[in-house]
Amino acid sequence: MKLSKAEKSWVLYDVANSAFTMIISTTIPIYFRSLVENSGADPSTATGIWGIVTSIAIAIMAILSPILGAIADYKGMKKKMFILFLVIGLIGGLSLSVTSDWVAYLLVFVLARVGYTACNVFYDSMLTDVTNDERIDYISAAGYAWGYIGSCIPFIAGIAVIFLKPFGMSTGMATQISFLFAVLWWGLLTIPLLKNVKQVFFLENRQDKITHAFSRLGATLKKIVKERILLYFIVAYFFYIDGVYTIISMATTYGGEVGIDSTSMILALLLTQFVAFPFAILAGKLGTKFGAMKMIKIYIVWYIAICLFGFQLDQQWEFWVLAVAVGLAQGGVQSLSRSYFGKLIPKEESNEYFGFFDIFGKFADFFGPLILSASAFIFKASKYGVLALIVLFIIGFIFLSLIPKNDTVDFIKPE
Repeated sequence: MKLSKAEKSWVLYDVANSAFTMIISTTIPIYFRSLVENSGADPSTATGIWGIVTSIAIAIMAILSPILGAIADYKGMKKKMFILFLVIGLIGGLSLSVTSDWVAYLLVFVLARVGYTACNVFYDSMLTDVTNDERIDYISAAGYAWGYIGSCIPFIAGIAVIFLKPFGMSTGMATQISFLFAVLWWGLLTIPLLKNVKQVFFLENRQDKITHAFSRLGATLKKIVKERILLYFIVAYFFYIDGVYTIISMATTYGGEVGIDSTSMILALLLTQFVAFPFAILAGKLGTKFGAMKMIKIYIVWYIAICLFGFQLDQQWEFWVLAVAVGLAQGGVQSLSRSYFGKLIPKEESNEYFGFFDIFGKFADFFGPLILSASAFIFKASKYGVLALIVLFIIGFIFLSLIPKNDTVDFIKPE
């Protein structure tokens, strides 16, 4: 399927920001763990602190997302809001490369995470600007797929610096330089999106757009509650994506806790990216052929099996198996969830609706790390938290099953 210039530029941003996504789930928490352990704390404490701070960063954006989305729906505002938070994210990311105190490290991480997450709200809503409903499953999947493979380039360069330690630099300094590679990659590959993606659907500007945006939030929330298909889907998404995001964001901290060495964890998660590339592309094609809803349900069942396997994990080879298993489903469940939601909503209000989509997703990611943190503090082991994630997947599956098989995508009309 040939992509337009706007579609290519949109996909390329996934390549850009996925480099930062990669280090969030690999080298950043590993480096943080080393900072905390060097201060005399035990591994489970590092897991608990990281889970809490990750939850705080996510909670901030979960609250802001629908507000920012509502404002961005007005003509010309989407790209302005995107650029503002891009700058915030890049400044926070660059600061990670020069910070070695673990408390300061957490503060700049929150700044980077907020900027990165806010950009994703506007980026996701741009999906409706660059393509149509017939191509949306494939384009959404292409974004995730190329993001997985493209993010490996700066990541591998960073890992090479960590392993080789050129010019006699320490492991800590080499790790911080690897952060710099990812952040620069993120910034440079964003340029095509800024040049080629336009806000096609929008609400006309008005002088009171800030106050009007707040009034629209209540109206939109009422629509979501009223339209059962949308309500069931977004509640289901809240639960099942909680488990998905938690597995992604907490993989290295959990692996370190059960005794997997850092090198094996990084290489295994790199393998996840390579596995995810073809299977994300495949997910787009399967979603188009069999329906996104059917495929999402299959992925949920697969993740339940992943949690069962992760609960008993205590061998290095098992972590590699887990990495491959996650790669098979990770891109598919995320991309098809995004494209399915994109078909349900009015295009002119896509930012606002994706803001609510994001708030459900991010509050889910808020609770997931807390579950593992609670398990780490109470039981001195996170594996019981991994097992508890199964409940979230089951609830998500149940709500998806409430959606009628003849669901339509045109029941919401912009006012």
